[in-house]
This record gives sequence, structure tokens and C-alpha cells, in this order.
Amino acid sequence: MSQDTNKATASSQAADSTQPQSEAQPADPALDSNSQPKDEEFARKAHRLAEEVFEEVVEEKEVNGRRVKHKGIYLLPNLFTTGALFSGFYAIIAGMNGDFSAAAIAIFVAMILDGLDGRVARLTGTESAFGEQYDSLADMVSFGVAPALVAFTWMLQDLGQIGWIAAFVYVAGTALRLARFNVQVGSVDKKWFIGLPSPSAAAIVAALVWVLHDFALESAFIQVVVAIVIAAVGLLMVSNVRYYSFKDIDLKNRVPFIVLLVLVLVISIIALEPGVMLLLLFLGYGFSGPVRSVVRRQTLVEKKNAKGEGSR
Repeated sequence: MSQDTNKATASSQAADSTQPQSEAQPADPALDSNSQPKDEEFARKAHRLAEEVFEEVVEEKEVNGRRVKHKGIYLLPNLFTTGALFSGFYAIIAGMNGDFSAAAIAIFVAMILDGLDGRVARLTGTESAFGEQYDSLADMVSFGVAPALVAFTWMLQDLGQIGWIAAFVYVAGTALRLARFNVQVGSVDKKWFIGLPSPSAAAIVAALVWVLHDFALESAFIQVVVAIVIAAVGLLMVSNVRYYSFKDIDLKNRVPFIVLLVLVLVISIIALEPGVMLLLLFLGYGFSGPVRSVVRRQTLVEKKNAKGEGSR
């Protein structure tokens, strides 16, 4: 009987040793108090990192001698600028794929959107320094890089070094034109542009590509003429020749009824042969600056001579 008792005692001890602990040890409150500050510190670091990575655009302006920060951007005008940037990028892609007519049309679409973003910003009171810089960068792509690459891919690459030098002169002229325009804002007469505007220069190149490609005019002589025209347009952008800006036209005032009829007539004529008419239109605008300068200089010389004869 004692042996049975000893066996029962041994089996119970073995069972007790193999059974898991019935209850978990209570958590130490000191550990909870230490982990809570660590979690809060981790959350603060994560929030700070997110702010650094996804920081909002901040504009700083000096108002009455104080630095004022503005967070965020205006969506509506920058949406038009983004559309112009996309059109310029699409023109590059279309030119690389050999669809030069679509590339030229995309550049004209970028012109329309570029003209709208500034007017929308002024009408809605959403002008900003960020919008100005963004617009300049988009213009560099849409009216500088895109026309030059489209023209080079289409024809200028057959001229070798002469071709890419002509394209580079145009790109450099666009960059210098935009930089000079940015530093002259507010210090020159808004009625006139100093140098050929980059959208008009891009329109000349795009229309030239459009027309010559549609008519399959790609001889060696045409290639040289295109290279000369593109380089000349690039130089006109950095010249001191003045071009009428049309900014003094008030679209909110009433105009004679004949003006609307003239606009309808012009649109109808352009619709007959868009490429040719746009080329003639912007070539005329490009020549208007030098012609006006020559006429103005000749007029000043005649007045000076007349004044000298009168003083005698």
C-alpha cells in the first residue's frame, strides 16, 4: 500500500511539473509607463519625417517689412500651366514617333493654355510667385525644348553639326528670353515685349514643321532654310526689338460689332488651311518687330535732319 501511495505521489508531482502556468504574470506598470513616452516620441518623429518628405509649397513675401509665409498653391491657374507642360511633353513624344503634325498641333495647344493661365490668375486674383516660376519652367519645355527637338528630329538632324547648333541656338535663346523677362517684370512697359515672345517663336517653328511636313518639302535647300529660320528666331528672342504685346486690350469693354465679324472671318480663314495660315500669321508677327524698328529709326533720322535744317 505504501508503494501505491508513493506511485500516486510521484505521478501527481510529474503532472504538476508538466502543466503550464495557469495564470500569466501581471504586467509591470513601470514598463507601460516607459513604453508610452517611447510611442509618443516615435509618432512625433514619424510626423516630422512625413512633413519633411511631403512638405507643402511655402511662399515668402515681405509685407510692410514683415516676412509672411503662404502655404499651398492655387489650383486653377496652375492646372492650365500643367496642361501646357503636358502638351509640350506630348509634342516631344509625338516628334520622336514621327507624328510631326500632331507635335505641331500640341505646341499650339500649349500656346492656348499658356495664354489662359495668366489671364485666369489675374481674373480670379490667384497670382503667386510660385505660379510665375512654374509658368516659366513650363514655357521652357513647351516653347523651347519641344520645338527644337521636333524640328531636329524632323529635318535638322540630316544637317549634322549645323542642325544641332541651330536647334541649340533656339533653345538657348528661349532660356535667355525667359530669364530676362522674369527679371524685367514690373520695370518695362507692358504694352511691348522686349524681344520676340517665346510662344510666338515656338508657333513659327511648329507651323513651319507642320506645313513643310504636310507638303513633303524636305530637300537639302529646305533643310538649310529651316536651320537659318530657327536660328534667326532664337536670336530674335534675345534681341532688343520691340513687339506689341496686346496686353492693353480690355476684353471686358464693349467693342464695335464689326470687330466680331472680323474675328469670325479670321477664324474661318485659318480653318481653311490651319498650318499655312498660322505660319503666315506668326511670320508676319515675327517680321513686325524688325520692320517697326527700321521704320522708327528712319523716322527719327528724318526728324533729326529736319530739325538740323530748321536750326540753320
